[in-house]
Amino acid sequence: MGIYNVVTKEDKILRQPCKPVPEVTPNVQKLLNNMLETMYATNGVGLAAPQVGISKRVIVVDVGEERGNGALKLVNPEIIAYSGTQNGPEGCLSCPNIYGDVIRHEKVTVKALDENGQPVEIHAEGFEARALQHEIDHLNGILFLDKATNIEIVENN
Repeated sequence: MGIYNVVTKEDKILRQPCKPVPEVTPNVQKLLNNMLETMYATNGVGLAAPQVGISKRVIVVDVGEERGNGALKLVNPEIIAYSGTQNGPEGCLSCPNIYGDVIRHEKVTVKALDENGQPVEIHAEGFEARALQHEIDHLNGILFLDKATNIEIVENN
C-alpha cells in the first residue's frame, strides 16, 4: 500500500476528462487500495484518480456509518438515474481550506465495475449521493468550485 500526493486545483489534470478503464487489472486494484489509504490519511470521504495525478475513471468513497458495508471502490462510475435536490456544504482535498454550498441530486443510482471487475449498481441518497456526484464530477474535469455558491476560504491556525 502507498499514500499518494493529492494535487491541488492549479493542476491541469483536474480539468481534463479521464479515460475509461478497459479492464480491472491488479494495477487498477492497487490504485484503488492506495487511493483509499490516501483518502483516509487525508481525512477525506471521497477521492478520484485525477486528484492523485492519474487520468483514469476510478473513484473511492466512504461516508462512514451511512453505508453498512464500508467503502466503495468504483471503476468507470456513471450516474444512470437521479431524483430530488439538496443544497449543502462541500469541500475538496484538491481545494484545501475552501468551502461552498453546492446543489446536487438527493438520490442517485450509479453503475460501475467493482474492484473485482464485476458490474455493480449503487443506490445512494443524502451525503453519500453528494459524495458520489462530487467524485464523478472530478472524472469529467469539473471541480466543486464550478458549481459552488457562498464560497468561503478558511485559514488554518
